Amino acid sequence: MRCRLPPSATPSPGPAPLATCPAAPAALCQALRASLEVKCKCHGVSGSCSIRTCWKGLPELRDVATDLKTRYLSATKVVHRPMGTRKHLVPKDLDIRPVKDSELVYLQSSPDFCMKNEKVGSHGTQDRQCNKTSNGSDSCDLMCCGRGYNPYTDRVVERCHCKYHWCCYVTCRRCERMVERYVCK
Repeated sequence: MRCRLPPSATPSPGPAPLATCPAAPAALCQALRASLEVKCKCHGVSGSCSIRTCWKGLPELRDVATDLKTRYLSATKVVHRPMGTRKHLVPKDLDIRPVKDSELVYLQSSPDFCMKNEKVGSHGTQDRQCNKTSNGSDSCDLMCCGRGYNPYTDRVVERCHCKYHWCCYVTCRRCERMVERYVCK
């Protein structure tokens, strides 16, 4: 996926020039275009700003991702409605305000990946190991889809306290430790 600025685009303050993008990732391109900001660097003796170089650049990727996630979570479901001789995409619920160009829309809901669904190739999350202390996508709260999880304690035997002996061999002890695992219900 590539967004290309027109060759005539020069870095200057003000709105970013329109980029040309393939249709599918248009929302990403739109978010990237909207987030372009002017960045400048000064050059000169002893910190003076006798020469200033400016360019348009993207903010931190985390900021762009947060913006896209916010748009994704507030996306509006739309349907095709005939209006005259053409069909238009309009919000499914008529009491919702018209959709803005900067908002994401969708025609079909995503499948529920929490439950097993062989038709879409999802094995679900039941019996998947999760991380109780994580806030990420591997967290038990998120991965178990609100069903909860079971704790398990496993005994792990591994090599430890290894020692290299001059020319050519290593001896190790066998250590046992208990490891807690959490598995989605």
